[in-house]
Amino acid sequence: MLQGSTAADRVELSVVTPSESTSLAQAKIIYNSPFNDLLFRAQTVHRANFDPNAVQMSRLLSIKTGGCAEDCGYCSQSAHSPTGLKASKLMMVEKVVTEARKAKDEGATRYCMGAAWRSPKDRDMETLVAMVASVKALGMETCMTLGMLSPTQAGALAKAGLDYYNHNIDTSEEFYSEIITTRTFADRLETLSNVREAGMKVCAGGILGMGETTDDRISMLVTLANLQPAPESVPINMLIPIPGSRLADAEPVDPIEFVRTIALARILMPRTHVRLSAGRTQMSDEMQALCFFAGANSIFAGDTLLTTENPGEDHDTALFRRLGLKPMELEPAE
Repeated sequence: MLQGSTAADRVELSVVTPSESTSLAQAKIIYNSPFNDLLFRAQTVHRANFDPNAVQMSRLLSIKTGGCAEDCGYCSQSAHSPTGLKASKLMMVEKVVTEARKAKDEGATRYCMGAAWRSPKDRDMETLVAMVASVKALGMETCMTLGMLSPTQAGALAKAGLDYYNHNIDTSEEFYSEIITTRTFADRLETLSNVREAGMKVCAGGILGMGETTDDRISMLVTLANLQPAPESVPINMLIPIPGSRLADAEPVDPIEFVRTIALARILMPRTHVRLSAGRTQMSDEMQALCFFAGANSIFAGDTLLTTENPGEDHDTALFRRLGLKPMELEPAE
């Protein structure tokens, strides 16, 4: 029980279990609780479900860059934005496997492959299936983000051994159309449903710093938490303003507000891997440390995230050493 909270607060701040739904009102109370109380609770939930000093190490590779038909305002790969990024062809399977093997040797346990598409074309599915099977054969968890998926496409990837599919909802349903107009919030949820029906695990999160309100951030997490079941992985990104994109001049997120969002994600989704994702190059070591304390337990390792910079291996190794953190070991297959 948190000292200093009222009786009403203590009722609202009871433990959120993965089987129950969470209202926006409940989530707001949690988010707005005193910062020390919020972090204490988040760390308590975190310790009940994970090793508090282990962080999952993932690696992300762009297997097809640029030329995306979507108009996402934050993205350098949108064909609608004059960012100067040239479109590339889909990478060869052999090249993907070489990069995945290198990532495994450097400590990554999950390999994520991303293509800048509205949705994959059927002619590309054979190559994508081969990528999944080949990376899976290395003994790594596999993840892909390819845009919207049909039930047939989701089924083919699941059959190939794809563990996770990433499809972020980005923000709240209310703010969504301010960022993207080429597809709807409902389209996002439909793909997540197709992924889940195919038997894959869901990776879905959002981006902070696009001009959304605090309520939008809370609403986004409530939507994710109320999926049945909640996503197994939730990446929380800090916007990296891309010159030429619609959000190039967006105001940066307040660090304390970002940490609060991480803490709320941990409390609402106790058994989910919460990934401190894009934007870490803009964060101080102290801010990252607070995020880890608030329940973040996954990062992307390596020098790049698709088309943006990421802290390199040396920096992450030094930070982990200072904080007494260690890479999370791959969980045995069920």
